[in-house]
Amino acid sequence: MTSAAQILDTALQIAERSGWERLRLFDVAATLNIGLDEIARHYRDKDALVEAWFDRADAALLARARDADLAAMTPAGRLEELMVAWLTALAPHRALTGEMLCYKFEPGHLHLQAQGLMRVSRTVQWWREGAGRTNAYFSRIGEECALSAVYLCTFSHWLRHRREDEAALRAYLRRRLYSLPLACLLRP
Repeated sequence: MTSAAQILDTALQIAERSGWERLRLFDVAATLNIGLDEIARHYRDKDALVEAWFDRADAALLARARDADLAAMTPAGRLEELMVAWLTALAPHRALTGEMLCYKFEPGHLHLQAQGLMRVSRTVQWWREGAGRTNAYFSRIGEECALSAVYLCTFSHWLRHRREDEAALRAYLRRRLYSLPLACLLRP
């Protein structure tokens, strides 16, 4: 039996050659010598592969959150470390990740765009949880809104600046995390 991870990895490998738009699930099935029914057991459609790819990044963020060194960091430092872990997980298929997002933003894919909003919310929630954020009520709401903006800006920046090194990315992220409105919300 083929695992969900094998299917996703094969799809990513094929899409690196063909592009996300040209990826066909029947090609993934043929490469793995399985039927489409086996893929359907794990993934209801091609977009479910995208969600699984972002789930991997969320899992990397949460794995980094277990590291003991985070406890000694400032709230912004913890958020920085976790966002870098999330992006690092996506780095092996950086350009392809951008293609996946373009696919979601096609005019006929309103249902995928709505799911995309849920994805942003879910990732930001895990980001806050991993950083041990305890705000409540209006403070939490403000922090979630601000962190959603930081997340989207940083992710977009990362996609556009493919040759940028990690130090420059961290500097970009720090500027957003230490901006005045967010810095007020991130007090320990």
